[in-house]
Amino acid sequence: MQQKADHQVPVLVVGGSLVGLSLSLFLGRLGVPHMLVERHSGTSLHPRGRGNNVRTMELFRVAGIERDIKTAASLLSDNHGILQTPTLVGDAGEWLFREIDPGGGIARFSPTAWCLCSQNDLEPVLLKGARALGGDLRYFHELESFSQDPEGVTAYVRDRDSDDLYTVRADYLVAADGPRSPVRNRLAIGQSGPGDIFANVSVTFRSKLLADTVGDRRFICCYLTSPEADGALLPVDNKEHWVFHAPWHPENGERLEEFTEERLQRHIRLAVGVPDLDVEVTGKASWRAAERVAERYRHDRVFLAGDSAHEMSPTGAFGSNTGIQDAHNLAWKLAAVLDGWAGPGLLETYDAERRPVALATSARASARSVEHSHPGFAPAPGIGGGKRGGILNVVLGYRYPQGAVAGADPDQDVVPDEMRLTGEPGSRAPHLWLRRSGERLSTLDLYERSLVLLSDAGSAAGAAWQAAARRIAGTEGVRLDAYRIGAGARAELRYDAEGDDWAAAHGTSVDGAVLVRPDGFVAWRAEDAAADPEAALREAVTAVLRRG
Repeated sequence: MQQKADHQVPVLVVGGSLVGLSLSLFLGRLGVPHMLVERHSGTSLHPRGRGNNVRTMELFRVAGIERDIKTAASLLSDNHGILQTPTLVGDAGEWLFREIDPGGGIARFSPTAWCLCSQNDLEPVLLKGARALGGDLRYFHELESFSQDPEGVTAYVRDRDSDDLYTVRADYLVAADGPRSPVRNRLAIGQSGPGDIFANVSVTFRSKLLADTVGDRRFICCYLTSPEADGALLPVDNKEHWVFHAPWHPENGERLEEFTEERLQRHIRLAVGVPDLDVEVTGKASWRAAERVAERYRHDRVFLAGDSAHEMSPTGAFGSNTGIQDAHNLAWKLAAVLDGWAGPGLLETYDAERRPVALATSARASARSVEHSHPGFAPAPGIGGGKRGGILNVVLGYRYPQGAVAGADPDQDVVPDEMRLTGEPGSRAPHLWLRRSGERLSTLDLYERSLVLLSDAGSAAGAAWQAAARRIAGTEGVRLDAYRIGAGARAELRYDAEGDDWAAAHGTSVDGAVLVRPDGFVAWRAEDAAADPEAALREAVTAVLRRG
């Protein structure tokens, strides 16, 4: 007989960094009670992981914290591009790219944009948002061990302050506990990929004079390529706080202890090209870039997310963004299963969807490091030889060929060569600006807590689709909302701009319908009217939600 635990929660989250905090926020938005335990005493103090891509910002927009993140990121709001130069003295060097979004092209695809917000600034925003939604977040508490049975997980957690040990009983455990994940190791889940690819020592420092040398070059990152002292320079406030990544070569026997304050000061001065630059080292931390993906993301009632599931080269900021998107994918599925409107089989689709994305994205990240000649990265044969080119299709255009979708092409590439968001099942649903009761909103703002069916306001078939959705929601207990889009009186959602056409944007006719998941991915679509719209929609909902 199971001994009564000290605490009982539907979900226990292990790890309170970017991914764990994001999962807590998303679960809170969906009304899922949960506990988060993090072994460290607080959020990150080190400015790292700063690139939040457009897909991640879409998720934070829907979660209601986009404005708070932009406020936290205001110091770097004018920084763009990556500069590569042998020295910062003079005008040498070239821009690998000057703008993340030259010409504002992303606005065609999304209601938001990239945001440069360092991890030490972002995590407090996530923490505040998660706690405001009722999350039980416990810092300086460490998971010691856990066991599983068919009904749930029993975890043993230590309060590192009092040294008290207590038990937590959860339906599910999510491990967002980093690249050396104790949970993954306990489950003996292996990893594929080339492994470690390069290592750096990350240094935070103060310099009041460096801003004069940098001038008006407001870069995200500067790769300094002097053979005597290469590295990457990143601004923290564009004034006197900076970060420098110095290459570290443990594979050659170089020890971390060799990176003394004097050595780091000398290295930074040589790299920048100013022999007498004022450099006050305020902190250092080592890190290793790697390309690894877990062989599976689930073991019974335990799931892996973020760095515990995958590691990627830092170029392009793919790793943290992929992890946050893992959390979002898993959150709605846990909520649907726990709330009873989806079958337990829906949770099997987490691995089927997210692991292929990590494999494709990690290969692109390594290829981008080669393309950008990241300091300290001398790729071994076979590493970083994947496809190169633009990254918007990687960031926003990735697909779920298999998983919680009906009618997707199982043979399509996970990351397509071209940017194409035209409503195919398994792709992120298209963005259109609409009006609801005078309020301007994106179609993406509709997707969070339920399935959503879109149909046309001026079509009899559109009315039939909406009626079918309402009957299914009423009789099956499925969370399913339905909206009719158009210009007439029957439209719940009206066009914001003349000439917009929701059906054309979603690859269907005015008599068709599109079913979108809570995470904004197209679950299914009917390109035309159906003889029995209720039967067609019920079949799709049953398949997507794995309702047996």
